[in-house]
Amino acid sequence: MPRQTSDASTTTRAADETLEDYTLRFAPRGYRRWSPPVVATTALGGIAYLADFSIGAGIGLTHGTSNALLGIAVAALIIFTTGLPIAYYCARYNIDLDLVTRGSGFGYYGSVLTSVIFGSFTFIFFATEGAIMAQGLRVGLGIPLWLGYLITTLIVIPLVVYGMSALSKLQVWTTPVWLLLMVAPMAYLVLSDPGSLGEWLAFAGRDGSGGVSVAAVLLGAGVALSLMAQIGEQVDYLRFMPPKTRENSRRWWISVVAAGPGWVVFGALKQATGAFLAFFVLGLAGSAATEPVEQFLGVYGLFLPGWLAVALAVVLVVVSQIKINVTNAYSGSLTWTNSATRLTRRYPGRNVFVFGNLAVALVLMEANMFAFLNSVLSFYANTAIAWVVTVASDIVLNKYLLRLSPRVPEYRRGMLHPINPVGVISFSAASVISIAMYFGALGSALQPYSPIAAVLLALVLPPMVAIATRGRFYLRRTDDGIPEPRFDSTGTPVATAYRCHVCGQDFERPDVLACPTHEDVVCSLCVTTDRSGTHLLPAQSTPLPRAGFRHGNGHDDRDGEPLLKN
Repeated sequence: MPRQTSDASTTTRAADETLEDYTLRFAPRGYRRWSPPVVATTALGGIAYLADFSIGAGIGLTHGTSNALLGIAVAALIIFTTGLPIAYYCARYNIDLDLVTRGSGFGYYGSVLTSVIFGSFTFIFFATEGAIMAQGLRVGLGIPLWLGYLITTLIVIPLVVYGMSALSKLQVWTTPVWLLLMVAPMAYLVLSDPGSLGEWLAFAGRDGSGGVSVAAVLLGAGVALSLMAQIGEQVDYLRFMPPKTRENSRRWWISVVAAGPGWVVFGALKQATGAFLAFFVLGLAGSAATEPVEQFLGVYGLFLPGWLAVALAVVLVVVSQIKINVTNAYSGSLTWTNSATRLTRRYPGRNVFVFGNLAVALVLMEANMFAFLNSVLSFYANTAIAWVVTVASDIVLNKYLLRLSPRVPEYRRGMLHPINPVGVISFSAASVISIAMYFGALGSALQPYSPIAAVLLALVLPPMVAIATRGRFYLRRTDDGIPEPRFDSTGTPVATAYRCHVCGQDFERPDVLACPTHEDVVCSLCVTTDRSGTHLLPAQSTPLPRAGFRHGNGHDDRDGEPLLKN
């Protein structure tokens, strides 16, 4: 009995700590008080990052403008196509990408594989963006890089610990300033020197190939495709979308598309702009063409006094990096907390992983990861592609077209099998084969095609494995023991509140299950942290005694129906 008391205390604390941002769980209707445009603006605030300029610069200088633009376009098309079903699914059912991944082919523990991929994405890009901000501080204020790295890490801590409420205000307030500082110099450059566009379009690149090369296009696309995991950060915000109704349907769809897969449209434009600025600055100064602070400093210096050009370039870099790095730190803390809680069945607190994620990013910055950014991204792209495309394939093909996977989302422990071979095999095969191609194990001729191989394999393998396994590994149970459906006739999550008998908190219908031992209701997080298995539902065929359940108002509803149907 003391063990149960300790577990109850732990789960109560965990429940209390997750009520600001609903870590590990469904975001309830009562918390989702923002309008679709506000949620979309908050989500798009995270794409203010300047790494796109560096990525575009690296691709353009290496492969030439034509190959760079085609590579960026190919990557954008793939990212948009795969991101659309994921964004819709997360916004419609108000869960993040990790929870979607569990029920979309990976299983309850199988999705830990992809959590590691996404968590790595957040600290890699935090380090990348932090390095860019440190470069800005060095140029503008003379701060040495090592100290700049430390400042960029520490500055986000007071912003990110408060979750969605603070982040939505930050992103909305800073977006107008960011847009003005970003667009104004570009407009001046194009209007004052239109001939520079023609020179840039004719630029052949450092490899001197001149014309369009399929290999160069795909190599450039591979670097840009490393950003595919960004959809995970976008839907960390989109899960707070209000219910889709007849009245808000148009605004809801516009917001989901724009802030979900639509981020890549802005990202592709920034990459192309980075390629242009790199060419312009290279001709102007002959060096530092891939560093965003130098790119914008070169443009500002054309029409502003030197001191003001430096000041505005630094402000742009600082605002941009704060906007994206609070998102990197926030999303990283969510995914690492999620994985650790499932594996250890203890909730360590999200802020533990805020500091952990920032510590890893700081080490990467101090190790000068920015110097070999494109190499890191090219390798990482293969695993990111394999994960996102596998999930998108399961949603579109297995759930909606072939009906091999349950259409409504499931993420709760006890309802899912620990491992689902559909996602795990598809992701693993696509990752291993594409990485082998990237390192030339299958021949140099196939090396540039590694990202395309990852896309194709992750697209076709999920339905093949689902057919082979007859979809038997998606659900461990089809009934969670509560008579009321989780979704209404329109597919909207039901908002009825139920009281969890372990932590004493009220949670909406999609986030609770029946407790087989206590004949009561338990929330998904208390089941996750249940180390003894007391609250874990048995396999579908096991009968359970009749029981009642309590609504959030404490009313005991016993209607004589079995709590668990078999």
